[in-house]
Amino acid sequence: MARTKKNPTRRPASSLAATRNGPDDEVLTLAEAAAYLRLSKREVVDLVHSENLPGRFTAKDWRFLKGALMGWLLIPPQEAAKQAFLAVAGSWKDDPDVDEIVRESRERRGRSLRENQE
Repeated sequence: MARTKKNPTRRPASSLAATRNGPDDEVLTLAEAAAYLRLSKREVVDLVHSENLPGRFTAKDWRFLKGALMGWLLIPPQEAAKQAFLAVAGSWKDDPDVDEIVRESRERRGRSLRENQE
């Protein structure tokens, strides 16, 4: 069996991919994010609003963290919606006014808190 010499300058495949595709902490423009996702710019902006694609609008331009886009791609759409809902619901957890807000909301709808408890 023939032996092959190891190439000391050869990098592992994982580091080649990172070099070729850029690091995960790379910040992308809208055009770069669209190219990375293989979508149009309009589709990317629509996904920011409809599917919680992580991105920021700064002054006049969109910016996207490549690692965040990769993470978004790994989460199934239904799970992403669930996570977004739980993040919002969790933000009310320690709000001292939440009971009053719920009471007023139920009164406006003509419902009492007792109806919900029965």
